[in-house]
Amino acid sequence: MAVTLALAGLLGACGKQGATLGEGGSEISGSAGPAGANKANRELMKCDAPVATLALVENPNGYVTTGANNLPSTPLPLVRLLAQQSGCFRVVDRAAGLRATIKEQELKDAGILRKEGSTVSKGKGYEAQYTLTPSLTFSEQDAGRQVGGLLAMIPGLARFVGAAEHVKLKEAQVALLLTDNETTEQVAAATGSVRVTDLGMGGLVLGKLGGAAGAGWANSNEAKVIAAAFLDAHNQLVVQARALAAKDLPEPVPTRKVKTHEAGGKNMAS
Repeated sequence: MAVTLALAGLLGACGKQGATLGEGGSEISGSAGPAGANKANRELMKCDAPVATLALVENPNGYVTTGANNLPSTPLPLVRLLAQQSGCFRVVDRAAGLRATIKEQELKDAGILRKEGSTVSKGKGYEAQYTLTPSLTFSEQDAGRQVGGLLAMIPGLARFVGAAEHVKLKEAQVALLLTDNETTEQVAAATGSVRVTDLGMGGLVLGKLGGAAGAGWANSNEAKVIAAAFLDAHNQLVVQARALAAKDLPEPVPTRKVKTHEAGGKNMAS
């Protein structure tokens, strides 16, 4: 009966098209900002308060890997999201956002932008007290391709060769390096890793991610595995960040005040 109902459900879904918001993606998801971490991974470790301002920079050696198919050009946006969601650092932009800020200042200096009431002015940028550099140290897809060949060489196990050919291992190891910009000392370093085993279509998916569940890795691509490894590495880094003494921080960005409506008990933004 259960099988019949499942088949009926699948057949009923045939021909339907549409998009489901919030579905798909990787282990790194959600948002971060004035409202806090929203829909962050439940395994993400956090800090009670930020310890410093942080800039993230590209690894100067790039992200050359083994089997780097369909990889994004850089993992920096995902790591920046993790850093802001954790609340351990206040993230300053040293990439495209900074270039846009400089462009706005150039437009103002050229007389194109308004001068009175302009919020684009020099000398208001926040310094980066720490720098975080991500590194992809190892990545491999379909690492279990040779399992069938090994089984064929073992007497009595040759009959399992056909099943073993469907086994796929996806592995990734990454590192995060934290540098104090005042002293140039590397104050913390963390590695993260993940291994995912996919036992063919419809098979059992097993994974290990720093204590996180490995479900949902069927048919995942290499980039998602690497994102999970960065989540693991960031959790290791948070342990070290919690032990750092907080630096003097600039005033936070102003946010809208929220008050409770006395009559209806609803939150009202002023």
